[in-house]
Amino acid sequence: MLAGEAARAGEPTAEWPEDEAGKQGARAGETPLILELDGWEGPLDLLLDLARRQKVDLRQISILALVDQYLTYIERAGEMRLELAADYLVMAAWLAYLKSALLLPKDEQEDPSPEELALRLQLRLQRLSAMREAAARLMARDRLGRDIFLRGRPEGLRTDRKTVWKSDAYALIQAYGQVKARTAPRIYHVANRPVMTLDSALERVSAMLGVTLEWMEIRDFLPPHAEPALRKSALASSFVAALELAKMGRAELAQEEAFAPLRIRRLKDAAA
Repeated sequence: MLAGEAARAGEPTAEWPEDEAGKQGARAGETPLILELDGWEGPLDLLLDLARRQKVDLRQISILALVDQYLTYIERAGEMRLELAADYLVMAAWLAYLKSALLLPKDEQEDPSPEELALRLQLRLQRLSAMREAAARLMARDRLGRDIFLRGRPEGLRTDRKTVWKSDAYALIQAYGQVKARTAPRIYHVANRPVMTLDSALERVSAMLGVTLEWMEIRDFLPPHAEPALRKSALASSFVAALELAKMGRAELAQEEAFAPLRIRRLKDAAA
């Protein structure tokens, strides 16, 4: 019926594949199994196989011719008394609807147009073809355990572990405490630094100023042969004592320039 129309239209028809089990069944007088061959999983696989048998680009394939081939396939399978699966029948009904929509005049409606449905079918076939090609490339690669084999146990020195001592956390902490207890604690000694108090410096500067009225540097009031630490303390205390005497009006201070030596002398009218 539909195959005859396709033949009269000059369109090539498909040759139906049969596997080895189908050929043996035909020889035995039984109905051959002609579906689910070569990894077919659904109607799209059948459509893709029919399209490939025409040796045309999926983007240029005629949806009408593809529909005719599919419906012819379903009709021939029915003549062989093959139990058709539900998804094949649904695809056949949908393709019949698509063919009628492509042949009938266009009607203004919100549903997708027949051209859009045909384009969607072409895109699905292209995706299925790309996935099957990728799967074929993966299956063609070397497989572990068939084409390539892993190396056995790696060579190397054999290691034998022998436990010398076993203990727990409590024993470890106890041993650490015993070691720390044997260690002598460190005692820190703070050395007493020699210092000159402010009262001592004030008494010393006052006594030395009562002898002369000449200018004297602050360093002249430091004790001779003193340790470096004591000289620093005596210099600071003597400076504060000189400021205190100048505040009381008993002495005067002078410094010619910045960072120059600081000099001090007793005032003439000040009591010794």
